[in-house]
Amino acid sequence: MLIPPKTPEVRVPRFVGLMAVDAREAATARGVLLAAPDRPDFHHAVVDYVVRQYPPPGVEVPRGAVVSVWFDFGEGEGGGGAGVREPRVPHPGGGGLQRELDRPGDPFEAITT
Repeated sequence: MLIPPKTPEVRVPRFVGLMAVDAREAATARGVLLAAPDRPDFHHAVVDYVVRQYPPPGVEVPRGAVVSVWFDFGEGEGGGGAGVREPRVPHPGGGGLQRELDRPGDPFEAITT
């Protein structure tokens, strides 16, 4: 475990993407405390991933300051997936290959002089 020097201010590490157990260890090593407003059982969480934090990484805060981390996306923040799967309007036209190929006609039409 990294023991930080005793300075009055520390830089907030990046917690986003870390599992809960790793985020707690990183916070202890950097001299900040963690709080999880969306997880009352945060100290028992192990494999949940941090999806956002406040204050952001790199900000200087007083030693022992509380950094809030969230494990679930808020309203309208995403949550993964490949997006909305709705039918597209207008629908593709019918016809298949007939639509792609020229209509058969006189094979010698272009050769006439």
